Amino acid sequence: MGRGKLRIYLGAAPGVGKTYAMLSEGHRRVERGTDLVVGFVEHHGRRRTAVMMHGLEEVPRRELEYRGSTFTEMDVDAVLARRPAVALVDELAHTNVPGARNAKRWQDVEELLRAGIDVVSTVNIQHLESLGDVVESITGVRQRETVPDEVVRRADQIELVDMSPQALRRRMAHGNIYAPDKVDAALSNYFRPGNLTALRELALLWTADRVDEYLQQYRDEHSIRSTWQARERIVVGLTGGPEGRTLIRRAARMAAKGSGSEILAVYIARSDGLTSASPKELAVQRTLVEDLGGTFHHVIGDDIPGALLEFARGVNATQIVLGSSRRKTWQYVFGPGVGATVARDSGPDLDVHIVTHEEVAKGRGLPVARGARLGRSRLIAGWAVGVAGPVLLTLLLAGTGVTLATEAGPGFANEVLLFLFLNVLAALLGGMVPALASAAVGSLLLNYYFTPPTHTLTIANPDNIVAIAIFVAVAVSVASVVDLAARRTHQAARLRAESEILSFLAGSVLRGETSLEALLERVRETFAMDTVALLERESDVAPWTCAGSVGGQGGAPPPERPEDAEVDMPVGDHMALALSGRVLPAEDRRVLAAFAAQAAVVLDRQRLAQEAEQARELAEGNRIRTALLAAVSHDLRTPLAAIKAAVSSLRSDDVAWSAEDEAELLEGIEDGADRLDHLVGNLLDMSRLQTGTVTPLIREIDLDEVVPMALVGVPDADVALDVPEELPMVAVDPGLLERAVANIVENAVKYSPPDRPVLVSASALGDRVELRVADGGPGVPDSEKDRIFEPFQRYGDAPRGAGVGLGLAVARGFAEAMGGRLTAEDTPGGGMTMVLTLRAAPGRPPVTPGLPAQVVS
Repeated sequence: MGRGKLRIYLGAAPGVGKTYAMLSEGHRRVERGTDLVVGFVEHHGRRRTAVMMHGLEEVPRRELEYRGSTFTEMDVDAVLARRPAVALVDELAHTNVPGARNAKRWQDVEELLRAGIDVVSTVNIQHLESLGDVVESITGVRQRETVPDEVVRRADQIELVDMSPQALRRRMAHGNIYAPDKVDAALSNYFRPGNLTALRELALLWTADRVDEYLQQYRDEHSIRSTWQARERIVVGLTGGPEGRTLIRRAARMAAKGSGSEILAVYIARSDGLTSASPKELAVQRTLVEDLGGTFHHVIGDDIPGALLEFARGVNATQIVLGSSRRKTWQYVFGPGVGATVARDSGPDLDVHIVTHEEVAKGRGLPVARGARLGRSRLIAGWAVGVAGPVLLTLLLAGTGVTLATEAGPGFANEVLLFLFLNVLAALLGGMVPALASAAVGSLLLNYYFTPPTHTLTIANPDNIVAIAIFVAVAVSVASVVDLAARRTHQAARLRAESEILSFLAGSVLRGETSLEALLERVRETFAMDTVALLERESDVAPWTCAGSVGGQGGAPPPERPEDAEVDMPVGDHMALALSGRVLPAEDRRVLAAFAAQAAVVLDRQRLAQEAEQARELAEGNRIRTALLAAVSHDLRTPLAAIKAAVSSLRSDDVAWSAEDEAELLEGIEDGADRLDHLVGNLLDMSRLQTGTVTPLIREIDLDEVVPMALVGVPDADVALDVPEELPMVAVDPGLLERAVANIVENAVKYSPPDRPVLVSASALGDRVELRVADGGPGVPDSEKDRIFEPFQRYGDAPRGAGVGLGLAVARGFAEAMGGRLTAEDTPGGGMTMVLTLRAAPGRPPVTPGLPAQVVS
């Protein structure tokens, strides 16, 4: 059964006429003969809308108790049980009352669509998820009821219900939208001309983009490539800060303007940590991205701008969306920031968008020490301060003629402190090696220029020897402490980065993600590799085979053996994760081992799922074979036993049978043969249906020519026939239809009481003809109505020997093979009615049901 089609009436504001247009479409479809029901429509007291509901079948609503009040919601189960061709469901973004089947009405609609029911619905432009911030800035009202853009964009048809702001305000003033006591407040607040104009523009632009998608789809279907434009891929750079949601929604709006665009949100964690990242906020942003149809990526990189640009180019991105820096003005002394660097290095192939937000210039904390991986600029600064700094200080002091010998000098102790300050600064900037070099240079300069006798390396005063020795000891100690703190900081940051990666990995396990390719792609992105492959072999001497692989944009093939890869991580005895692209440091293998173990688990889970599916198919086959064996052992042997007994009696020489007795025995033989022929025929038909070898020969025929032939053999007293001659012809295979009707009637006669004949009636509705077979039996509960169409199923106390439970299964299979359907309904007054819906032959005028005179569509 195919998925139903969704049609949406989109409006700029309440009151533009979406519900009225939907109901008008409902009347038009009913006039064309469509089986249509009203799943849920709220007219809000609007008289013209309420009148439009007359003449449309409305499914009773479900009542729910919540906080002492009673509310009504759409009864999804009732609509599914009614199974119309089309259902009208108003207010797609509505939030259901707690206790309902689903939290949102669009989720109810999704269930109807999956069941093959077409849905016509309505929604306002302000309820789209990606436009929440824009609508709030225009109207000052935050929309709490939203629907993901992807749900609306997947609609098969979107029709804009447009109205000028002036006409809408006039409609409001006339009391056609809200009650009179609410009109003034509405006109002076939400329904201001400026608000309505802006919302109308949003609706028009969004619909225009959707029209572009339809046009591009048409060009694609007709191989028109001349005006096809490049596909947009928008990368959103996230820091884990609160501005991430604004960036994601902004990127979604940009993607909506170009059909086929992709959103890729990426969070880059530095190996030395990123203090502003909130795991909880990242989880919220990940959910938002996925709701908007995008993907979330987690990457490790020491150089944030470089890693972001590398990721963007690796996925062929065309645009990058970043937020304005949260730094305060004084914090720019530490560098230009990620946004400015990315914009500078992006080149002509990437457009960079800097988006403002509420957190601009509010601060993001002090820079984190980078530990052992200081970067080129920090090392250069450390060496400059450690080596050039003492030289410049010496020139400054010596150039002014200030020495220890002069009373105006700062004194040897103060000079030592000045050199010690430069040494500590060199250690903070460049680490241990520049600090040691600074200590050596500083001690030599102190000795040569400031220790009597000057301009020699000789030290006359023992106190100065002690001072210089203490200076060197302090310098070395400070350098060691700073280096130890840097390494500890680096280790802590490294462990934090690893914990974030492992947290995401554990989250994927808890979410039940079972795609091996997705996991390998995450490994490739995390470690910036070209290709990643999961290799396995059956034994130590067997060749390696690839269980799954992903590659980068370079097109390099994955390694065929672990020895061919730059990095290989064994998983057990006969499995390994092979990575190509660069050599990983030893500290990265701990995280890689966790990925490798998870990859093996995912592979085992996929294979177990395949084996479970195969086992299910085998179990189903065994069940059918067991049922078939039971049928052969009992249901088929019963008529054979009757035939054998009658034949043996006729051939007996010691009994003289009268003519009446012989006729009765021969009739028994004929009945048994007919029953046997019917049972074998059903078994063969079921076999043909399961193997897909049923090929109907469709032709046009009158229903009253086929149905009487299907009732041959059924006593006249057991069936009442009502098939009008003026019915349209049906497009069917007469043979399959006759077999299907015969099985349905036989099943109905079996369960109907002797005093209530089975009613076989037919009627036409639009482009369909319905044949209804109603019995007066015990009926079937709603929970069992679908199960009775399964093979070898018999409900209730059906007598043994009454069949093998294939009649209805064969009838439904034949009906679907001819393009029809067979469903079960309750018979008024008790019993069950089988409804066989067939296609009317083309070219016949459809039968149009009448509508109330007061309804004008």
